[in-house]
Amino acid sequence: MSQNNRDYSEKRDYIRMRVDADVTLLHEGQVISAVCIDLSSSGMQVQAPRAFKVGDQLSVKIDSEYPALAGLEAETEVVWVKQAEDESQRLGLTILKMN
Repeated sequence: MSQNNRDYSEKRDYIRMRVDADVTLLHEGQVISAVCIDLSSSGMQVQAPRAFKVGDQLSVKIDSEYPALAGLEAETEVVWVKQAEDESQRLGLTILKMN
C-alpha cells in the first residue's frame, strides 16, 4: 500500500519527536537551508524557504551537534505541502532510504 493510500489515522500512528533542527536539502543540484520541525521513524516535517511539490525527491542532511554522534542523512519524497504566510512552505517528507 502506498503512503498516499493510507488513511490519516494510520499515518499518525508514528511517534513524532519535535526537533527544530537546521537541515540541508539537496534538490536537483541546489542546496537549500531549511528547518526540521519534527521527525519520526518514517518521515519528517520541514519548513523550507522555497516551493516544492508533491513527488519531489530531496536528500536531507541533519548535522549532529555532538562530534561523537553521527548526524542523519536520508533520501526523501515530498508527500504533502502547506503554504506558510511568509512565502515559505511546510513539507511532509517520507523517508525512502537512510544513508
